[in-house]
Amino acid sequence: MGSECGGRGQKPEVWGRPPVRGGLRAGVMALLLGACLPEARSARHEVTATPPGASQPVATPTMTDPPVFEEIAAAAGLDFVHENGMSGQRYFVEMMGAGLALFDYDNDGDLDLYLAQGHSLAPGSAPPADASLGRLYRNDLGPGSPGSEAALRFTDVTEPSGIRAGGYGIGVAAGDYDRDGFVDLYLANWGSNQLWRNRGDGRFEDRTEAAGVDDPRWSSGASFVDVDRDGWLDLAVVNYTRYSLSGDHPCHSAATGRPDYCTPTAYPADSSSLFHNRGDGRFEDWSAQVGLAERTGPGLGIVAGDVDRDGWIDLLLANDGQPNQLWMNRGGGRFEEQGLRRGVGVNRQGLAEANMGVVLADLDEDCDEDLFITHYHDQMNTFWRNDGDGVFEDRTPESGLGFVSLPDNGFGAVEIDFDNDGRLDLFTANGDVTGIPAQVAAGDPLPLKQRDRLYRNFGAGRFEDRSDRAGDAFAEPAVGRGAAGGDLDNDGDLDLVVAYNHGPVRLLRNRIGQDAAWIGLRLVEGDPIVDSLSARVELRLTDGRRLCRRVRVDGSYASAQDPRVLIGLGRGGQVAEARVTWPDGQDEGFGALETGRYQTLRRGEGGGLP
Repeated sequence: MGSECGGRGQKPEVWGRPPVRGGLRAGVMALLLGACLPEARSARHEVTATPPGASQPVATPTMTDPPVFEEIAAAAGLDFVHENGMSGQRYFVEMMGAGLALFDYDNDGDLDLYLAQGHSLAPGSAPPADASLGRLYRNDLGPGSPGSEAALRFTDVTEPSGIRAGGYGIGVAAGDYDRDGFVDLYLANWGSNQLWRNRGDGRFEDRTEAAGVDDPRWSSGASFVDVDRDGWLDLAVVNYTRYSLSGDHPCHSAATGRPDYCTPTAYPADSSSLFHNRGDGRFEDWSAQVGLAERTGPGLGIVAGDVDRDGWIDLLLANDGQPNQLWMNRGGGRFEEQGLRRGVGVNRQGLAEANMGVVLADLDEDCDEDLFITHYHDQMNTFWRNDGDGVFEDRTPESGLGFVSLPDNGFGAVEIDFDNDGRLDLFTANGDVTGIPAQVAAGDPLPLKQRDRLYRNFGAGRFEDRSDRAGDAFAEPAVGRGAAGGDLDNDGDLDLVVAYNHGPVRLLRNRIGQDAAWIGLRLVEGDPIVDSLSARVELRLTDGRRLCRRVRVDGSYASAQDPRVLIGLGRGGQVAEARVTWPDGQDEGFGALETGRYQTLRRGEGGGLP
């Protein structure tokens, strides 16, 4: 029966410690998968679906369709190669990085790129004191036909930027914390973090100590979010485990007996942090006040959103092998942790999973925010459907996202309407954390390589695997980690940048989305203007559909994304009315909008709503 489907596997045991909490015995796993198999396979068949209000079905893709993405990193000047610093000791931290940020640091209208970097962990080694490990690339989008390779070119501007990232980089967050009109960077490291303030002249300055936002533990990611609706971006930091090289101990695979990377049960989980922005360039630590300091969990993913639509932005922390935490914002600096009560702490079998990359978005076209989280191999990636009041139901088997994801160890997760039909599709960056036997036997020094995956949404929260038609890069295994979506060439469809552990970055340019109708919106407020993170836009189309999106740059794994809202409208879609709900709850209407271009909606320039 449906309620019995969606069983989860367990991480391989490591000598000297128990398996991850929530694992299932192999026999039970086989029975559960056998019950789910027909349903899961049928969900992958080609389907012609009709969206609500549409008079014509959406065209079904065929095997002769052109690939969705083309990998062009080298052609575009992105020469970054991640180094994890491995020395053969299998230090736990070395295979967990790294992330990236897509953001417009120079306010020229196109997306620039920052990539986090590691360094050697060998005894006696140290990163260079006078150089930056992470790299900043400026997007020099030039003239020419939109989407042409010649028009998209990146230049490494790390040195003139003044950024000196000396820590072991894991994640990146982007946001204009001082409201000066220029986006700043927060680097989440294994060790002390860094806040780099954008001065607006192409240079950054380190304001970590002055702002009071260092977290010297193992931070895996962060989110700039206004939790108290005072107009200033606060900072939430998610932390992983209490791991140090001095406390490192060897782990072994239970299957082969060979040395292997540890899993998080080998080290104590840590707590996460919330820093409140005082509005004067300084932050105060609210972690104890809101309860974060006393609740530990090996956190890897973080995303903000108003899940119960009460006007206050909530926080979801994805924990690796322990129940997720959903911190419900009650206003006035008060939060309640309700992950289990609201259905997202564990899966439908009541089992905690290896939660890593996270998506919070309207995946079933009903204008509330659903949840998708990637997991360890032999665990299905999980899709939780929001009932509209912030209570979630695990609908993984019914979604078609379950069985097909069993081989994958998912990290980065991105909601991306790659064909601009109005439905949010999903991308996952995959790479294992314990040795893959065939690669171990072949002598691969980093035997964790897997293929990435692309899922097409064909309506009502149902998906099919489209990876075999996504492009050549999807056939090349690598150790996928951070991932972010953004329109890098401003041609009206979302591209992807994916960071790989101990490997070169990939830039996946979208080749098909621009052929459908679309609209791009930047929601801003203030003087100078700043992106209104967490603002919500609802489009009412002439064919009766409603499409809802939220301005966000967080989510995925260790990465920051395009703050602009790019909405596919399908063939011939037109916007009859646009409504914006600003972060403090004020609603504003902007009437009918022209499609096929980017527009800026500025708070106070719209009209009233009936």
